Amino acid sequence: MLRRLILPAAVVLVLGTACAAAPDSARPADPGGAPAVRLGFSAWPGWFPWQVAEEKGLFAKNGVTVELKYFDSYTDSLNALATGNIDANSQTLNDTLASVAGGAKETVVLVNDNSTGNDQIIAKQGVKSLADLKGATVAAEQGTVDHYLLLLALRKAGLTEAQVKFQPLPTDAAAAAFVAGRVDAVGVFAPFTTTALKRPGSSAITSSADFPGAIPDHLVVTRDLLAKNDKAVQALVKTWFDTIAWIGANRAEAVQIMAGRAGVSAADYETYDKGTTIFTLEQNRAAFAGELPARAKKISEFLVSSKLVDAAPPLDGLLEPRFVQAVQP
Repeated sequence: MLRRLILPAAVVLVLGTACAAAPDSARPADPGGAPAVRLGFSAWPGWFPWQVAEEKGLFAKNGVTVELKYFDSYTDSLNALATGNIDANSQTLNDTLASVAGGAKETVVLVNDNSTGNDQIIAKQGVKSLADLKGATVAAEQGTVDHYLLLLALRKAGLTEAQVKFQPLPTDAAAAAFVAGRVDAVGVFAPFTTTALKRPGSSAITSSADFPGAIPDHLVVTRDLLAKNDKAVQALVKTWFDTIAWIGANRAEAVQIMAGRAGVSAADYETYDKGTTIFTLEQNRAAFAGELPARAKKISEFLVSSKLVDAAPPLDGLLEPRFVQAVQP
């Protein structure tokens, strides 16, 4: 059985006690006196707009005080939300479902984007198809989004994970191992795709573009924040749409901010544009009304059948559309 990096409930309880965040009284407060919202994000083009929101004062404009925390490791951000050490995080639907299966109490309140090519399986020269991965050594971050993409791709090619030599590594380390020639292929997301493609002769043999809708990305909040401060959740959702509008009106400056956070050039950052489809307000409302519930059920079934989780996560309370419904265009 695969070992999940998402922590099971018993470990969550222990880690939550051992690594407890500062008490509310020690945190900054918003104008209404509520503690600041601890919002996490990590390296993904659909989440870098949060950096713009902070630098342009858009959280404050919407009356919410935010402690924005950037995680070098995506998995660390998932575990921080699962243990209550942050209040909100941007993460994929499949990783959220894995956390919920492990006992975390989390709710999706916003669709940031769909991955439409920025998650990729990149292979060395001579490996031209998914079928060519048979017997190859493939690295990815175990139990997270590009491991999920790898399993989808292998299934499409009629292969199982047992027919490749899977090497579990954090995404940045996986990209570095591929460039160094220590593995034959790698599952990575942008901006780590830029790193991986520096290996001479390498190419993407499949991507999330080949699996439409399979990797939606979201703002996910703890049930505790939802119960105690739903006004802050509404403010976060409103800030997101204000930020996307600001980026649209100030593209060059926004790209500089986001590329700086990503650690890549503005030119490299622009190449990610097609591979991440940012959802509009109307697309958000439509997704919550139709696609998301069906997608959550489908991913849940896949996680169980692939033994990424022991049992299907409960879907009650997973999706909360009222915040996008309340945003005024």
